[in-house]
Amino acid sequence: MADTQQVDPKAERKVARLAQQISSFSKAHGGAEGQVAYLGQRGARIVLVGEDGNWGDLVAPSFEIAEKAVEKSGITRHESFDGEFAAKVKTGRYEWSRMAGIQVGGPKND
Repeated sequence: MADTQQVDPKAERKVARLAQQISSFSKAHGGAEGQVAYLGQRGARIVLVGEDGNWGDLVAPSFEIAEKAVEKSGITRHESFDGEFAAKVKTGRYEWSRMAGIQVGGPKND
C-alpha cells in the first residue's frame, strides 16, 4: 500500500504566507538568517536578522509550520540565538533606552 500523507490546506497557506514575509524581509535587508524558538501552546517565534543588522520576528501557530516556512524561504537557520548570531543584530538608541528603562524605571512591586 502506498504511504499517503494528509496535507492541511490551512497550514500550507500559513507556511506560504510566512515564507513570503521572511523572503521579503531578506530581500529588504540584503539577505537574512533566522532562528525558530518554541513558545509553548502559542506556537513558535521566528527571529530574523538581516545582513544590515536590522532584525524582526514573526509568530507561527506551531513549531512545525515555522520550520517549514524558514525552509521554504531559503534563509540560513540557526539552532540557537548564540553569541555569533546575536552579534549581527544592530541596536540603536531606542533599543538601549528601552532596555535601560525596563531595568531602571520599570514598575516597582512594593
